[in-house]
Amino acid sequence: MKTRFIPVFVAIVFGVMTSAFAAPPADADFLPPALPWKGASEALVAKPDDPWITPAEKTGLTDTPNYEETIAYLQNLAAASPLISVHEFGRTSLGRPLYVVVAAKERASEAARTNGRPTLLVQGGIHAGEIDGKDAGLMLLRDIALRGKASLLDTANLLFVPVFNVDGHERSSPHNRPNQRGPVHQGWRTTAQNLNLNRDYAKVDTSEMQAMLGLINRWSPMLYIDVHVSDGMDHQYDITFCYNGDLGGFAWSPHISQWLEETYRPSIETALKAAGHIPGHYFDRADEEDLAKGLLSGPFGPRYSHGYGDLRHLPTVLVETHSLKPYRQRVLGTYILIESSLRTLGARAKELRAAVAADASARPSTLPVNPGTTNGERTTADFLGVVQETYLSPATGRREIRWLGAPKLYASLPVQLGKPELSLRRPQAYWVPVTKPEVVARLRIHGLRMESLTATQTIQLEMNRLVNPQPQTKSGLPFEGRHTFTAGVKAESRAETFWPGSVRVPTDQPLGDLAMALLEPECNDSFLAWGFFPEIFQRTEYIEGYVLAPMAERLLADDPKLKADFAAKLAADSKFAADPAARMRWFYERSPYHDDRYLLYPIGIER
Repeated sequence: MKTRFIPVFVAIVFGVMTSAFAAPPADADFLPPALPWKGASEALVAKPDDPWITPAEKTGLTDTPNYEETIAYLQNLAAASPLISVHEFGRTSLGRPLYVVVAAKERASEAARTNGRPTLLVQGGIHAGEIDGKDAGLMLLRDIALRGKASLLDTANLLFVPVFNVDGHERSSPHNRPNQRGPVHQGWRTTAQNLNLNRDYAKVDTSEMQAMLGLINRWSPMLYIDVHVSDGMDHQYDITFCYNGDLGGFAWSPHISQWLEETYRPSIETALKAAGHIPGHYFDRADEEDLAKGLLSGPFGPRYSHGYGDLRHLPTVLVETHSLKPYRQRVLGTYILIESSLRTLGARAKELRAAVAADASARPSTLPVNPGTTNGERTTADFLGVVQETYLSPATGRREIRWLGAPKLYASLPVQLGKPELSLRRPQAYWVPVTKPEVVARLRIHGLRMESLTATQTIQLEMNRLVNPQPQTKSGLPFEGRHTFTAGVKAESRAETFWPGSVRVPTDQPLGDLAMALLEPECNDSFLAWGFFPEIFQRTEYIEGYVLAPMAERLLADDPKLKADFAAKLAADSKFAADPAARMRWFYERSPYHDDRYLLYPIGIER
């Protein structure tokens, strides 16, 4: 799922320069050697003469069908079974339909939604080249509908989105993911707008994400699974998964993470091992070149699926099959994970419901935000790695890693557990002015409860003025289609007037923690950080030097305190002393002509 700066840069360069190189031989394989594998899950693959063999199974699970073939198969399955129905729930930016499959005892979607059974939502293809979930889901739905696994629906419903990033899925090519072993044709990571859906959960810029959050709000699933394929290092695991709170680390929903850690993970890992797979925790490396330096483990913020789910108290699991394993092995492992997730949810829903209720009803006085990966507790873990070496590449001119295809146990590797770096006091509510309709609209999409003003109201609130705002990216260029910012804040009390159409967002609600993360200016995934307030960064009134200079001279003569403050500033800051423009700004900001709304974040905080 994650791609670091260097691989992204290389991908961009290759994307620009591909035409300058001859295509590699068709049988060329530049990937590390595949570890041998044979598992009991291979018995799940349909026989060649099975009339309900899936399109991927027809290829021996080496390739994947296009979107039209995928939906046609599902619609045919729905026509053949009363357990399956297919529904459009949104559109992509290009206008393609987004489909969700409902598998439940009740044929009607509305009856299934209200039948009292817990619902599992499984999402494939948020990164459309990572499409294992789609083909695994088609196989499992076939087996539920027609091959004897209907009892899985006795205790739980299944919502299945085969492809979330449909436009990226249809940008298919054998050359999209050079670091991945199959399928033959792979979709594109981002949407037709070149946006990464797994960075869009908080800001909700895409029509796809708006549709997905609408689906979540309508169905209130009890468990949400987001299926990916990992990039990066070689190892023995063929399927890994994680959630905030993994290994006892930080989570905004501690009761949910405890259920995932103590009930979900053991159940799913047992099922995977019994089927011949090698499950594990999803880690990142502390050092790209030296695995012995240890591993990193979460938490993730609300721009990501499982960080967002944790913050809104929706149990969410990020699944990462391993890109260097054959597609057949990855799809079968994903099938087992989805099937065992449905079975576990049905059997242990009572405990999970209680965990969700406990976290959703909690109103902590402070909310930790801005997760980091180097500031939490440390633990250790055995890691099933692969022997590696480095060599000097004549192409790159530096030492590169080469994995040799032999298993290696890294015993008791250090694991750094991240945690949030900032703690915020919980307010009573936030006040959003009518001048920010796009922010109000996003809050509604998230499902937050709000109170709309029908009359003008003036209220004393805590407001925040930004201090030293800076671009989040080192280059200052946009990220995910937006100019992102970071800033310190200085709080002040002000009487603010809000006009009709403004909203008050109380934090005493199940999504109150999410409201804080979206509306607090210092949060890394707030609407401010994502660039929803560019207008507050500009000055609109000015004062010229020929006016300011004599005014400042008079102030220095008449105001001893101002004169002392100015002298102290000159003495302490030589750069300021040598900068006439900075000196002008200093006096202008202390004059009655200064714009008192400059850098003022317009969302009020009610304490």
